[in-house]
Formats: sequence, C-alpha cells, structure tokens
Amino acid sequence: MVYQPPSIVMSQSVAILVDGNNIEISLHQQTGDEGVMLNFDKLIPKLVDNRSLNRLIYFREGRQISSKLAERLHQHFHGSVHPCHKSADIPLSIKATQLASKVDTIIIMSGDSDYIDLVRHLKSDGVRVEIAAVEKTTSSLLKEAADYFHAIQPEDWFSLSSQKKPRNPARFQDKEKK
Repeated sequence: MVYQPPSIVMSQSVAILVDGNNIEISLHQQTGDEGVMLNFDKLIPKLVDNRSLNRLIYFREGRQISSKLAERLHQHFHGSVHPCHKSADIPLSIKATQLASKVDTIIIMSGDSDYIDLVRHLKSDGVRVEIAAVEKTTSSLLKEAADYFHAIQPEDWFSLSSQKKPRNPARFQDKEKK
C-alpha cells in the first residue's frame, strides 16, 4: 500500500495596494511613452494566482483620477481609488498596517525604497509581503526585503498613444513654413 498524503488546500487572502504615481512613472521611464497604462484585467489575476482577493486600493497623488479607471477597478475587482494629498507613501502604509490582521498577503505595487520599513514591519507581524513593479526601476533593497517579487512585464501594460488618431501632418507643415 502506497502512502498518499492528504491534499492540502491553500487558502490565502490577498490585498493589493497600488502606488499609482510610482507605477505610472516607472512605466513611462521603461517605455518612453507617457500614454502607457497598466492592464489591470491581465495583471491582477496573475498577481492573485488562485488566492482570494480581499482588497484592491489604488492610491494616487492629486484629485484628477480617471473616473473610468475607478469604475473599472470597482466593477471588475471591487477595488477603490484613494486620492492622496501628496505622495501615496503614508496613506498606503497606514492602510497596509490596518489590513495586516485581516489578510495573509499584501502585494505592494511600487518599486520605491521608501516602503522597505513597511515591508519589514508587515513581515514582523506575520504577513507575507510581495512587491509588484517594473524591475528596472525597483529598488534592489526593496526586492530583498520582500517575500516575493513580481516583475511587471510588457504584456501587463498597454499604450493609449497607439490608440489615438494620428495627428494631421499638414497642420504641422503649415507652421514650419511660417
């Protein structure tokens, strides 16, 4: 008789906290295209990976946050958008510490080294901490501090620039002649 170990069901609750400004700047630096945006429809399921999504919060500096983005995150992931007075660092850190007792894993979408102390704190509370960011613009110390690093790849973003109608070149030729 061959011993068969009992099957183990992994049940993890995940919160994803997005530093929108950091991710946008990283994508723009990586691509040289200011019209590049994350494709949350592809990226979020990849990050969650058979776990349970408890929260998705997108933090962004300023009041001008796309209502389409807010609506899409809410409809598809019951996510929310949180405008920040200045940088997202403090509001994201506060929310992460509030969620630490409610989730098993927190995924921070940012490559900013400002989050190193937050990662260490969350881990000391027994929370698994993962970082999702553009590898080229992510602090190596942040990657080392985290339990896991998800590199955001080209298939995880799209460009609005390529979707816009081409400009009328004749309009610019007239200006050059003057």
